[in-house]
Amino acid sequence: MTEYASQSIMNKLRKNTLGVLSFSVIVIAGLITIFAYLFAADKTENANRQDLTIAFAPMGYKQLTLEIPLPNYQQDQSFKRYLFGREIDSEHLAITNYQIKGNQLEYTPYLGNGLEGEPLVEPLTTWTDHGIPSEHLATTFVKTKTYLLGTDSYGRDFYSRLMIGTRISFLIGFIAVLISLLVGVTLGAVAGYYKGHVDNFIMWIINIVWSIPTLLLVIAITLAIGKGFWQIFIAVGLTMWVEVARVVRGQFLSYREKEFVEAARALGFSDMRIIFKQILPNVVAPIIVISAANFASAILVESGLSFLGIGAQPPTPSWGNIIKEHYSHIILGQQHLAILPGAAIMLLVLGFNIFGNVLRDVLAVKD
Repeated sequence: MTEYASQSIMNKLRKNTLGVLSFSVIVIAGLITIFAYLFAADKTENANRQDLTIAFAPMGYKQLTLEIPLPNYQQDQSFKRYLFGREIDSEHLAITNYQIKGNQLEYTPYLGNGLEGEPLVEPLTTWTDHGIPSEHLATTFVKTKTYLLGTDSYGRDFYSRLMIGTRISFLIGFIAVLISLLVGVTLGAVAGYYKGHVDNFIMWIINIVWSIPTLLLVIAITLAIGKGFWQIFIAVGLTMWVEVARVVRGQFLSYREKEFVEAARALGFSDMRIIFKQILPNVVAPIIVISAANFASAILVESGLSFLGIGAQPPTPSWGNIIKEHYSHIILGQQHLAILPGAAIMLLVLGFNIFGNVLRDVLAVKD
């Protein structure tokens, strides 16, 4: 693709309002995926800090909280923690009031439903032994936490869970598309270029995989390799290469007869060079469009599997398993716990579908 053609495509994309909006949604989701823990209020791994005393707190709920360091407490905030979260190295207790008396901190725990517990004391050495000056307690370790979207059934910050859940949905699309491209482009290119028995054999494999419902095939692969974070990525990716292979095969069947390919053969270029350097760059446009559609499909498949309990396993937050945990609360006054992750799935899938359609029109890809 020439520089002029690239510039022309970019100009067309900028003039398309829907294209710009959908691309903005994708970029925002990508940034949240990378910096999820930077945006999240609960920065522990998987935003899994639980407090049953404030379970099902409403949106905008505020609670006075006391942070008590655990033996593994660390003050440093490494860059790794902002990417992958921090282990739970302190206890956060909901309290109603506190005061420092001598070398002790006295506080009244909150028991939920407006109830208070008996006053308890904690020696100041709990903090000073970790190198924390006692004068910092009132400003750093006693805070009024605000839960923007309330809490879930375990008292976890729902906003943080929703943010970190973006990572699963976005990564599943990215990795699944990457796997589908590696498998689909390779098989499609080989089948279309060599034709004959090679083409017949690969098409036989494609037709078999094509005939099996995607969700059923993903479930079968997942059961074979096990449940988990990476397993679901591989399972979804191994079911999405078929359409890529079919399109690439069709393009190669057309281009292999072109004059520039014949000229490359006459010059003695190897088959691999002709496939990957001469023909493949000319079929990038339809591959990009298919990848955008597959990205959206992968997000939907992962969400469905997580809802069924086969995808990402708790406590790892996924939009699908968040809906599974709270769909019954739609009629119990906690509708946002199921509606918001559902809306997030819809928005991201819609963004990829619209962007794929815009790319199809801009690149003038014919079905």
